[in-house]
Amino acid sequence: MIETILNRILVSIPVLFGVLFLGFALVQLAPGDPARVQAGPTAPPEVVEQIRQEMGLDQPVIVQFGKYMERLAHGDLGRSLISNKSVTSELGAAIVPTIELMFASLIWAIPLGIAMGTLAAVWRGSLFDRLIMAISVAGVSLPIFFICLMLIQLLGVKFPIFPFIGRGGPLWTLEGLRHIALPALSLGMIFIGPVSRMTRSSVLEVLRLDHVRTARAKGLTERQVILRHGLRNALIPVVTLVGLQIGYLLGGAVVTETIFSYPGIGRLAVGAILSSDFPLTQGTILVLALGFILVNLIVDILYAQLDPRVQKK
Repeated sequence: MIETILNRILVSIPVLFGVLFLGFALVQLAPGDPARVQAGPTAPPEVVEQIRQEMGLDQPVIVQFGKYMERLAHGDLGRSLISNKSVTSELGAAIVPTIELMFASLIWAIPLGIAMGTLAAVWRGSLFDRLIMAISVAGVSLPIFFICLMLIQLLGVKFPIFPFIGRGGPLWTLEGLRHIALPALSLGMIFIGPVSRMTRSSVLEVLRLDHVRTARAKGLTERQVILRHGLRNALIPVVTLVGLQIGYLLGGAVVTETIFSYPGIGRLAVGAILSSDFPLTQGTILVLALGFILVNLIVDILYAQLDPRVQKK
């Protein structure tokens, strides 16, 4: 297991490096001038040019990236051009709300998606099966911003049950739970569809295998057959899908946090891009890339636990 984890980490290093370089290059091509942002809108051109030289923006992109990686190796992510605060402190203040939002979305969406897919497989061809598939298709097809706006209209405006602006506090407080309810429901809705569809297909495939027929022949109940002999093997492709979907969920969090004015990494990234705050933009890219890599590492570990053959590869 330790060897498997180390191999995944070594593979992740060049991936992280490539993402950082690509993000750095795209930020350089984006409209806006960091030197102008730093100098102010009324500064004369010679002052802007001087600041550009001091920031190293007059050098080739590869040279700028090399200096950025050197500062990153020393733990220096720079300072925000807008707030003049360190990028590390800005990210530290925004990462906790995003983790809370991801946790609140997954804690209900994953079990519900697996349960829906399993029941749809057991009752294949029934009205319940068709209903689950319709919900799954809707969850996959509807864009995240549409789901957010519909939930705001229904549960925030027409029936004002939940607030839909800002963060009310930590997740373990009542106000925190009330404020995070709609963003978590919005993100979870796009997660349920793929998980339930994959679970249904996987359970149907496993239930046709010989060891499941043998378990039935021994007199085990259908519930015991599904839970003990079917679901564990069926979860192997589902775990892989969950890892991929969490990466998509990080992208959805950017839209969700922006719509609900939720103070997380996604909203911070949008604000940094719109204001041409390049150090803060690059910092958010780093955090999102690390989050995606960490999630995939956890998925690999779970995959190895579910299927010991993976550890031997």
